[in-house]
Parts: sequence; structure tokens; C-alpha cells
Amino acid sequence: MGTTHAVKMGDRGRLVVPADLRQRQQWDQGTPLVLVETDDGVLVATREQMKARVRKQLGGPSLVDELAKERRAEAVREDADYPGQSLQQTGHGVPRS
Repeated sequence: MGTTHAVKMGDRGRLVVPADLRQRQQWDQGTPLVLVETDDGVLVATREQMKARVRKQLGGPSLVDELAKERRAEAVREDADYPGQSLQQTGHGVPRS
């Protein structure tokens, strides 16, 4: 999908993004965009596009999702160890004062 568009900087630093590019990117009037300065130039993307790019560069799943998955598995193991009891009844998972 690599297309090139030549645009000129307008007054007060404004750029006009060509309509066909806005349509393909689904950028409507008022869409918040992020500008990221790199050694190669400037990237323009929405926050969601930028988050997807960073995740792709990191090459892995969300660390938050992984942590939540581990916590759910731990809860299942604890439930199996103490069937029919809450964590408060067992004394596990309860903060100490």
C-alpha cells in the first residue's frame, strides 16, 4: 500500500492530507493524529495505528494480557486446591495489615 503524496506546508504549519489517503486511512475531520519524529523523518498515524506498530516492533503479545492470563490460571489452581472456600477463608490472597 505504499503510496507517495507531495504536500506543501501551509500557513501556521498546516498540511492538507489528500482525500484518497484520508479515506483509505479512515481519518475523518477531528480524528486525533500522532506525529512521531524518527531519524528517517516523521510518521503520522492514529493512536491505535501507532500502538499496533509498537506491538509489532516489540514482536509479542500484550504484557498486560499475558499477566491477566497468568493470574486467571493461578486463580483456577487455587480454586482446585481449596474447593468450596473463598480466598479469605483460606487466608490466601488476603493482604496482611
